[in-house]
Amino acid sequence: MSQDVLCEHAPVGNERLRAAIEESGKTYEEIAARIGVNPKTPGRWVNEGRAPYRRHRRAVNLLLGRDGDDPELWADLEEQHPRLVAEADLFDTMELGRLASASDIGAGTVDTVRDAVELLCRAYPVTPALDLVARTSKRLAYVVDLLGRRLTLDQHRDLLVEAGWLAALLGCVHFDVGNREDAEAARQSALRLGTEAGHGELMGWAHEMSAWFALVESRWEDLIGAARAGQAVAGTSSAMVQLVLQEAKGLACLGDRRAARQALDRGIAVLDRLPVPDHADNHFVFDRTKMSFYAAAIHTMMSDDDPAEEHAQHVIDCHTRPDGTSNAPMRVADCRMDLAMVRARRGDLDAAVDQGIAAFGYDRRSELSLLRRGRELAALLHQRYPNEPVADPFHEQLALVH
Repeated sequence: MSQDVLCEHAPVGNERLRAAIEESGKTYEEIAARIGVNPKTPGRWVNEGRAPYRRHRRAVNLLLGRDGDDPELWADLEEQHPRLVAEADLFDTMELGRLASASDIGAGTVDTVRDAVELLCRAYPVTPALDLVARTSKRLAYVVDLLGRRLTLDQHRDLLVEAGWLAALLGCVHFDVGNREDAEAARQSALRLGTEAGHGELMGWAHEMSAWFALVESRWEDLIGAARAGQAVAGTSSAMVQLVLQEAKGLACLGDRRAARQALDRGIAVLDRLPVPDHADNHFVFDRTKMSFYAAAIHTMMSDDDPAEEHAQHVIDCHTRPDGTSNAPMRVADCRMDLAMVRARRGDLDAAVDQGIAAFGYDRRSELSLLRRGRELAALLHQRYPNEPVADPFHEQLALVH
């Protein structure tokens, strides 16, 4: 994958902080020396939109002649990455509590780690991938360090689970940006941690990641095998729902429409037994709109165009804001590919091309997955509309992602 593609994930900067620093006449190096951070850190806050700890935000405010708790300079970050900012504050508070404790880990540390992991998993759908890789890697290293300390058995198991979720999240984001080997290494770590902790759902998600990788790489038998291995351990959980639906995708790709529909029905039945989640935006939580997302893909694979269109449009409508942005851009991008396939099969080439191009317009996306879908659409366009210049803009857009 080209560096240009990776750079599309870069977060926008903090213009309010940039203007305030320029007005003060101070350099980034001066600010870093005064507040005790790496000389490059203030530049990252400004140019990359990185989210600093609360104590550093307060120190910068005071240094620039503002009230320590003045939120103005950091409003851009709150708007761009609210969950990363909240997670940074949470970890900041935990560290202060741990350092003040006489024990190896402070009171409430495990609960705070759990809350921080939850925020990172909820940041997955909308946070620039490379930013999330950096933050998740850092937190995983921290939890691994805690695991080397003196812990109770319950603390050890709980931290194993949280490390496992972080490893699984890291694997997903690595895969999104095309780091296939790193993604697999993280997936295997999540599986080992889940196995050591005896946590069935975590093990199930690790197998689901293997199924997802196989789907993107068009390894249908491997997909089905991984999905069924995960179902053997996942219990009644979000992981179980997604594993069953991944199996349905594999069966649909192999042309077994009857078995694919049965698997889709099984997935719906498992979801009906689950409680409504508190945070449906957590990547490892299966919610009702995600069912429409999977149903759209499965029906598209089986050329069931009416239900495919209905489910895909439902997902797009649910996750598109009035200004055209999305709170679930990866889902919406995939569903636009579903609509493009449906439009192409129905003979509406203009609409197919429009939807296909729109799918590539989201900054937060899984490059490998979207590339596979794009190639499927390209093959269909070549088959149905050979040498048709109307399709050229889509083929040109697809070529930019290779």
